Amino acid sequence: MTPTTEANVTVADRAATAFGETFGADPDFVAQAPGRVNLIGEHTDYNDGFVFPAAIDRWIAIACRARDDSRVVLHATAFDETREFDAADDLSKDANWLDYPKGVVDQFRKGGHAVPGFDGVMVGDVPVGAGLSSSAAVEVATATVVLELTGISMSGPDVALLGQRAENQFVGVNCGIMDQFVSANATEGHALFLDCRDLSFEHVPVSAGDARIVILNSGVTRGLTDSGYNERRSACEKGAALIAEASGETVEALRDVSPELLAAHRNALPPDIHRRCRHVVTEIDRTREAVADLRAGDVAAFGALMNASHDSLRDDYEVSGPELDALVTIARGVDGVYGARLTGAGFGGCAVALARADAVDELVRAVAADYPSQSGLEAEAYVCRAVAGAGRVG
Repeated sequence: MTPTTEANVTVADRAATAFGETFGADPDFVAQAPGRVNLIGEHTDYNDGFVFPAAIDRWIAIACRARDDSRVVLHATAFDETREFDAADDLSKDANWLDYPKGVVDQFRKGGHAVPGFDGVMVGDVPVGAGLSSSAAVEVATATVVLELTGISMSGPDVALLGQRAENQFVGVNCGIMDQFVSANATEGHALFLDCRDLSFEHVPVSAGDARIVILNSGVTRGLTDSGYNERRSACEKGAALIAEASGETVEALRDVSPELLAAHRNALPPDIHRRCRHVVTEIDRTREAVADLRAGDVAAFGALMNASHDSLRDDYEVSGPELDALVTIARGVDGVYGARLTGAGFGGCAVALARADAVDELVRAVAADYPSQSGLEAEAYVCRAVAGAGRVG
C-alpha cells in the first residue's frame, strides 16, 4: 500500500475528508472537474474560431451527500465559508462564489429538471484569478454532482453548454465555450482542438517528443468582468460588421475573415478595431498551423507559433502587461524552451511555456531568480499533465 502523504493525497481525497469534518459523515461520492491551460488560440472562441486547450491536473472537487429536502448547503474550503440556497426557489445572484454552482442549478431548472438538495464541500487547487478556469471547473463539477444525484443523461458537450449559460446568464460574465468544454470533454494525454463554431472537436496527443507544459503564474489576479475583456469582444463584433458592410461578403464572425480580406478593407476599420481584428484573424490561422505541427511532431514549429501568438496578444490585442511580458521573456531565454505566451484572457494571470524535459528545472530556476527583480512579485510554476475531463470519483 502506498502511504498517504501530503504528496499523494488528491484533491478528491481532501474533499472527502473535509466533508466528514464539516458534516460529521461520509459523502455519497465526490465529483471533480479540471482546470485548463490554453496552448494556443486566444480570444478566438467568441469569434467562432479554433482553440487548443488541455485539461490540467489541477482540480475542483465537490464531495456530496444527498438530502431529503431541496436545500443545497455548500462549504467552500478556499473561503472557509458555508452558504446555502433552496433549489426549488427562483434563484438570484449573491455576488459571491456561490453564484457559480447556483447558476448551474438554475440552468438545470430552466431545462425542466428538478434538482434535489445536497450537502457539499468544495475543495480545489486551481488558482483563483490566474486564468486557469477555476470558475468553469466549479460549474462543470457542480453539473457532474447534479447528474449523479438525478440520473439525468447529458453529453459532455451539453454539460459544457449548460456551464457556459450559467456563467453568461446567471453570473453575468460573457465568456466563450472553451473553458467548460475542455473541462467536461478532455482525454488523458491529449489537448482538445475545438471548432468553436460547430463544437466539433478532436483529441490531439501532446506527448510529442519530450515536451513538458509549464505554467507560470504571474501573481497578478484578473477577472473577466473587467471592462477590458468586454471592450475587446465588442471591438471584434464591430469589426466583423464593418468588414461585412465594406466587402459585401457574409461575415457572421471574424472566423469568416481571411487575412487577405482584412487587409483589403483595412481602411474601413478604425485603427484600434483593425488591430483587434488582426490578432483574431491571424490567431485562428496560427492555431490551425500549430495543431498540424504538433501532429507532425514538430514541437519547435509549435513553439514558434506560441511566441508569435504572445507578440500579437501584446501588440495588437493589448491584453498582456509588464509582468506577463517579463515571464515570457525569461522563459524564452532558457535553452530548451520551445515557446512561451500568455494564456487565458490576459490582464494578469499566467503564461504557458513548452519546454524540453531537461530544461524544466532551469526554467523554474530562471523565473525564481529573475522575475522578482523585474516585477516585485513572486511567480509560481506548475509542471502539468494533460488529464481527462470531469467525472465521479469513488
